[in-house]
Amino acid sequence: MAEVQPLQHQMMGYDRAITMFSPDGRLLQVEYAKKTVRQGSTAIGIVCKDGALLVTDKRIVDKLIVADAVEKIWQVDDHIAITAAGILSDARILVERAQVKAQENKVIYDSPIDVLTIVRDIANLKQMCTQSGGLRPFGVSLLIAGVDEDGMKLFETDPTGIYFQYKATAIGEGEIEVKAILTKEYKETMSVEDGLRLAISALKKVVTDGFEADRIDAVYITLDKKNFEKVPKDKIIKVLASLDSPKKPKN
Repeated sequence: MAEVQPLQHQMMGYDRAITMFSPDGRLLQVEYAKKTVRQGSTAIGIVCKDGALLVTDKRIVDKLIVADAVEKIWQVDDHIAITAAGILSDARILVERAQVKAQENKVIYDSPIDVLTIVRDIANLKQMCTQSGGLRPFGVSLLIAGVDEDGMKLFETDPTGIYFQYKATAIGEGEIEVKAILTKEYKETMSVEDGLRLAISALKKVVTDGFEADRIDAVYITLDKKNFEKVPKDKIIKVLASLDSPKKPKN
């Protein structure tokens, strides 16, 4: 008997409910959510020797939009930051939940929350939305970077609720290309400045339509002070200028 194709699964209604598996064991609504993430603008996370870095393309599609008003990296606490690819309104709900949990932990235990606790809470909510009738999956993947007692951390969560810890990774439309660049060029000994240059260089290679400094947002969490620091726009402009300038030949 011939195998039923995905298009036939859709025609038979297997993609109409989040709780219904297709005959070949797939949750089609979850797969649609993953496709939504791949259509989102690119975001990169890198763990460096002196901090955890997040760099993202804000993808300003309208010249009338105020670039500084577009938010794509959020501060959860002094030592944790999140960026996203996919439906940013979904991301905002998850970020606000994480911010509340971080503050509750500080009030109850008088100590900053660890990064993995935030990741697990977000992942648990995402997973619940893949098996509950009347809900839809969150159409967003998150990169969660931070520093706690165990050192620097970078996690990725996807619409299924699964999460992994990375040294460097990317999400969004340029995910495959950027991951190839990171695999080739990432070094554990690189500084935040080196990581920023690598991330912007990777974005420049995958984003071809009107790439400029106003589209880039970058933050890092310092290892020594555990502080959330935003990368100044003038530094991003300098990095872009250095990438555009031709390299001097070696003697």
